[in-house]
Amino acid sequence: MPVQMQLARIIISELTESQVIYLREIDGEREFPILIGIFEATNIDRRVKEDGYQPPRPLTHDLIVRTAEALGGTIHSVVISDLSNQTYYAQLRVETDDGEMIEIDSRPSDAIAVAVTFSPPLPIFVAEHVLDEATSSLP
Repeated sequence: MPVQMQLARIIISELTESQVIYLREIDGEREFPILIGIFEATNIDRRVKEDGYQPPRPLTHDLIVRTAEALGGTIHSVVISDLSNQTYYAQLRVETDDGEMIEIDSRPSDAIAVAVTFSPPLPIFVAEHVLDEATSSLP
């Protein structure tokens, strides 16, 4: 059963190539980091801090949302579904116009960036086995 999480922190450093986002369990204490790129981190940070932020031109994450909508789909949530060799895997859960729920493979950073384009942000879920593995390796 996936666990609902929330974006807890975003750490952006110009000194390193990888940025860090932390997800925290909504109804619990578990939290873990995910390393992401500067573009995704900056976009997520801006969307979270500047309510209603709209870039002058659509970003990739806006394009994903608009494409799903133009095809009659509705993005419902994000699921971080697997962790293998220190790499997280995620899906965007999209409901088609005929009610079918499909999952589209995504990097977690892109999926979370899509989630925060909505107001309020879409739900973010993490598979229990991923959460157990991610939090068991933390100091």
